[in-house]
Amino acid sequence: MAAAGSVAVVTGAGSGIGRAAALALLDQGYRVVLAGRRAELLHHVAEESGAGARALAVPADVTRPEAVDALFAAARQAFGRVDLLFNNAGANVPGVGFEDLTYQDWSSVVAVNLTGMFLCAQAAFRIMKDQDPRGGRIINNGSISAHAPRPDSAPYTATKHAVTGLTKCISLDGRKYDIACGQIDIGNALTDLSERMATGVKQANGAIAVEPMMDVRQVADAVVHMASLPLGANVQFLTIMATKMPFVGRG
Repeated sequence: MAAAGSVAVVTGAGSGIGRAAALALLDQGYRVVLAGRRAELLHHVAEESGAGARALAVPADVTRPEAVDALFAAARQAFGRVDLLFNNAGANVPGVGFEDLTYQDWSSVVAVNLTGMFLCAQAAFRIMKDQDPRGGRIINNGSISAHAPRPDSAPYTATKHAVTGLTKCISLDGRKYDIACGQIDIGNALTDLSERMATGVKQANGAIAVEPMMDVRQVADAVVHMASLPLGANVQFLTIMATKMPFVGRG
C-alpha cells in the first residue's frame, strides 16, 4: 500500500496506459492527480475509480509551459506535495516513409513526447526538491522504441531514445535532492490505441503481421511496483512486453 499521504500525478490519464496506472495507484491508496487534454475522460476515470476526493481531474496540455505550471500548482494546492510523477503522456502520427515525413508531424510528436515530458519532470522536480519531507520519484514512459524502431516511425523512435537520455540526466541530477528517476519501456500493451497490432502491423521486412499483446493491467502493476520502492532504491530501467512479440532476436 502507498505510504500515508502519497500523492501521484499521472499524465495521459484519460485512456490507455495512463488510465490503467492511475486506477492501479488509486487502488493502492494513493491520491492521484489525473492529467490530460480531455476533461470528460479524466472525470470518467475519477468516477470509475470510486476513490472520491483522492482522485483529482486536471485538464492540461503538457506542451504548454503555463498549463504544466497550473497542473502542478493544482496538485500542490489540493494535496500539499507530489511524491510521484508517472510521466506518461505521449503522441504519434501515422507512419510514413522517412522522406515523406512533414515538419509539422515531426514537431507535433517532439512537442508531446520530449518537450512535454521535460516540462512535467521539471515541474515535479522543483516541488520534490523543496518539499518536506524532501524528494520523490519520477517514472518516465519510454517504449520498446527506445531500443529499436518500427518501420516509418522516425519521430516516435527519436523522441523515445531522447527520453532515455532525459531519464539518466534526471536520475543523476536528482540524487542530491532524494529524487529517484526511472523509465518503463513497454511493448504491445493492449489499449484502444494499440488494437491495430492485434489485427496486423508492418514489420521490418515490410510484411504485415499480427503481433501478440499483453493486458495493460500488467503494465499498471509494474508502475505500482516501481513507485512502491523506498527512495533509497530505484528501478532505473524496466522493460515489460508481450512475451512473444517480435523484439528479441531477428525477424
